[in-house]
Amino acid sequence: MNDDVRSKETHWLLAELCVRHGFCLPPEEQQRLVQQAPFMSVDTFTDAVFIAEVMDPSLYRDLRRSVRETVRRRLPEIEDRQSDT
Repeated sequence: MNDDVRSKETHWLLAELCVRHGFCLPPEEQQRLVQQAPFMSVDTFTDAVFIAEVMDPSLYRDLRRSVRETVRRRLPEIEDRQSDT
């Protein structure tokens, strides 16, 4: 997948996370995640979204699981290196 397509997919993911889960990140955090996404696992990206919202992902297990599923579904090219269960 080329960088332009990956960037667009990551932007769509961040928009979905805002609408579906309420994680509406400021533009500078969105850009940081777009740039780092190709180098992150699904779990790392999910946790980075929580951290950008100043939330501890370990305190929100159900919400984290739901956000992680959205990330996994939307960005299948991010390798799922770790298990959440």
